[in-house]
Amino acid sequence: MLTTLAAAALAMSTIIIPPGGAPGDTPPPDHITIDVVTINGSGCRAGTAAVAVSPDNKAFTVTYSEFMAQVGPQALPTDFRKNCQLNLRVNVPSGFTYGISSTDYRGFAHLERGATALERANYYFQGMSQTEYKQHNYRGPFSDDWQATDTTDVAAIVYHPCGEKRNFNINTELRVMAGTSDKKLTSFISMDSTDGSIETTYHFAWKVCPPARP
Repeated sequence: MLTTLAAAALAMSTIIIPPGGAPGDTPPPDHITIDVVTINGSGCRAGTAAVAVSPDNKAFTVTYSEFMAQVGPQALPTDFRKNCQLNLRVNVPSGFTYGISSTDYRGFAHLERGATALERANYYFQGMSQTEYKQHNYRGPFSDDWQATDTTDVAAIVYHPCGEKRNFNINTELRVMAGTSDKKLTSFISMDSTDGSIETTYHFAWKVCPPARP
């Protein structure tokens, strides 16, 4: 049963997917749902992150509303780094498995001259080795939307083990460093928006599982 925290952040979507099943981007011919099991981190307190399957049936999005790291006169000493860890249960039809082929990150940053910021993330299946962190760096002066994409080669995609139940974990971090910037000025980087429209998108890769041995 989902906890109150998970229920507050949960966006469960049931979708009908066209027939298919070949390895790649063709989804299985059945329903897919995603449950948020737990959410932890300084960048995603209860109720500030939600997950939903996208309308095109080939991805899911994570929407954050308070994910921001900052430095400056109004910032707390711990505000320079924010993180979020999502533990998800991706429910797919029997006989199919999935991996993540690419991920799109979006947000806004305001960096004074001399300040720097970074976004980095990784993901892994419960009980398996974590993927390497992929990092994107930004340098001031900068005040604009930012977008970063992490892409995995087809041969390197890690798939959920067939026939097993392993949750999918996502770790994301934002960090900003004042550097040589004026300490009286504020610099920040966020995966945040007032209308909740900034989303991180994870693109599925699908594969047919081999038949179970008798």
